[in-house]
Amino acid sequence: MSLLWTSAEMVEAMDGRPVGELPEGVTGISIDSRTISHGEAFFAIAGDRVDGHKFAGLAAKNGATLLVVSEAKLPALGRLTCGMIVVDDVLEAMGRLAMAARARTDARIIAVTGSVGKTSTKEMLATGLKASGKVHAAVASFNNHWGVPLTLARMPADTEFGVFEIGMNHSGEIRPLTKMVRPHVAVITTVAPVHIGNFSGIKEIVAAKAEILEGLEPEGAAILNRDIDAFDTLARVARRYGARVVSFGEHAKADYRLLEYRTVSDRKNERGHVLAALGTEEPTAFNLGLPGQHMAENALAALAAIAEAGGDVHAALGAFETVEQMKGRGRRQRLRAPDGVFTLIDESYNANPASMRAALELLGSGNEPGRRIAVLGDMLELGDYAREAHEALAGPLVAAGVTDVWLAGEEMQALSEALPESIVVEYRDNAAELAEFAVGAVAAGDTIMLKSSNGMGFGIIVQKLTETYPAEG
Repeated sequence: MSLLWTSAEMVEAMDGRPVGELPEGVTGISIDSRTISHGEAFFAIAGDRVDGHKFAGLAAKNGATLLVVSEAKLPALGRLTCGMIVVDDVLEAMGRLAMAARARTDARIIAVTGSVGKTSTKEMLATGLKASGKVHAAVASFNNHWGVPLTLARMPADTEFGVFEIGMNHSGEIRPLTKMVRPHVAVITTVAPVHIGNFSGIKEIVAAKAEILEGLEPEGAAILNRDIDAFDTLARVARRYGARVVSFGEHAKADYRLLEYRTVSDRKNERGHVLAALGTEEPTAFNLGLPGQHMAENALAALAAIAEAGGDVHAALGAFETVEQMKGRGRRQRLRAPDGVFTLIDESYNANPASMRAALELLGSGNEPGRRIAVLGDMLELGDYAREAHEALAGPLVAAGVTDVWLAGEEMQALSEALPESIVVEYRDNAAELAEFAVGAVAAGDTIMLKSSNGMGFGIIVQKLTETYPAEG
């Protein structure tokens, strides 16, 4: 296997001090001692809850050939015989290595942010660009102060297209990350009142998302949602930084315009069928493995970004049909109960008002004959807006034809009180109690969609259901 970095390159880039016998180089970079592979470097990051130095020995035992550790922690690691690079601060050193990775590549770089749809758009970009060249993309949702530099430091020198996801929940968090990534193309999927408890209002959220434009390379492109109120503001900021503005959405003036969307179902799967005008071309039809109109709009953002990065748009269209939802982000499973099969839609990773509405719309678009059940948990970080936001879900639930609502969490009590009597409501204090109820309450023909903020732990409900009921076939 070829080397990602030589040890000498790492020492120089990170301004580190070699200790012991270093390998010629490393094949990868990891911050997880449990999943590290032989030949990789282990970065002992000291996080808010866990100090990676405590697991340096385990990382070496599991195959790490190089450890990156801090000078202050070195005395406690004296018994380890694995080669080390000693630095002032491990996270800051990884950031320096990330910037070295960016400096050595000729890849076209795309960065994605937005209140909703970052990860799905990133996945569509990564899949759609494969026909155009060697792609490096963030795994899962590595979009924060350690996830972005880790993804960048992992990027091979011969990468042709790099795809990065950048998130935030406070002002000023995107700015240093976009200046590290230095994208040629920046995508803002949408702006919504997410994490609004950390902001004074939506204008501050718009400004925080616009930070991604500050890192754009000269003559870069900004891919913006033409349907949102913030479009004009974001477009002005983009042009201030010399970017070319390319728009997407249903708006009549959108450059990549959604003309028609419908969900197509068969016995096991749902997918989207899209008709769109792509730039100056005639209307084009394509299938999308991720159902939902919001996914279709994100696909148009991805296509615009692929075109601006020099990729093959038509090859991407064919690849989009193969994109699948990730765990916790809309993954559909058909599970077999004693009396027949039911459908589980796992949206348990995270939730905010905009993504809740999109998920409920998708739940309502299905054509299964049984109950439509929404299993919902609290949306966090909404501050004073929390009660209003949870009560406001009553309308989308009714519009989606939801028959049953199973709730957990303190904030969801407000929704419970706002729902009409026509909807059957079950409430439990927490996810564990709701999981016990759900296992005994599902029935053949049900379509069950779970969604909550990650901190509510709704993954346990998915786990209980999938452990109790086997997959169809």
